[in-house]
Amino acid sequence: MTTPLLPTTEPGATPVRVMTIAGSDSGGGAGIQADMRTFALLGLHGLVAVTAVTVQNSVGVSGFQEIDPEIVSAQIRSVVTDIGTSAVKTGMLASGPIIDAVADACAERGIGRGGDTPLVVDPVCASMHGDQLLADDALDVLRRRLFPLATVVTPNLDEVRLLTGIEVVDAASQRKAAVELHGLGPQWALVKGGHLRSSSLSPDLLYDGTDFLEFATARVDTPHDHGAGDTLAAAIACALAHGYALPDAIDFAKQWVTRGLRSAYPLGAGHGPVNPLWRVDNDVRRA
Repeated sequence: MTTPLLPTTEPGATPVRVMTIAGSDSGGGAGIQADMRTFALLGLHGLVAVTAVTVQNSVGVSGFQEIDPEIVSAQIRSVVTDIGTSAVKTGMLASGPIIDAVADACAERGIGRGGDTPLVVDPVCASMHGDQLLADDALDVLRRRLFPLATVVTPNLDEVRLLTGIEVVDAASQRKAAVELHGLGPQWALVKGGHLRSSSLSPDLLYDGTDFLEFATARVDTPHDHGAGDTLAAAIACALAHGYALPDAIDFAKQWVTRGLRSAYPLGAGHGPVNPLWRVDNDVRRA
């Protein structure tokens, strides 16, 4: 596997900017913490709109506090009008009113389809254990408001089931789910296959309404995969911010996450995080 890196910025020059609209993970493994690690280690300046503060550790989420929807949208508008951003990704959006607020702010500022700034929607609506994290009415708002704005949506298989009702168990049902997701309005639909344990590979399937593209990497045997979905979507956003075509951005992000999984470490009593810090380790060894 080639080392996944992006173009660097000259010292003292303003780096490419990318924004995450997501929740905070008190355990540091997922959410905005995972996004900001990926942004920084790929050489981009990260911007943040916080949607919720979660109470979680390596074992699971025990509670969260939503941020007022007006504050969420105000964060987006404040940052984009002053600093600007070359790509945006969403993560945990917590509620229907927050999704509405995010969709309004993105549409207003040219983020997503119809605008100049690509939008990666990671529809965080199920935990890594398959528990539903968004109420049914919020799922409907997600489908109606945010999916039609998305450059690409990146659900895992539990999220696919909640969003489409399709249980993905093989390649045929994965294709069916990709078609169903694309019908909800995004430019591209990516059905991640990391939870498809029937395969020795981790097959992600991309669909643009006409063609299917498969991105498969060898499955990494580790229980420490917390934040893998956030990290993938963040890396896709970083590559898009640098002008990569969407399929190339996904190929890049798959390599990035695979390296992170190979370097994942235990943390607490449960699942440790995907580890993009392999990039720092590599740089130290070369120094």
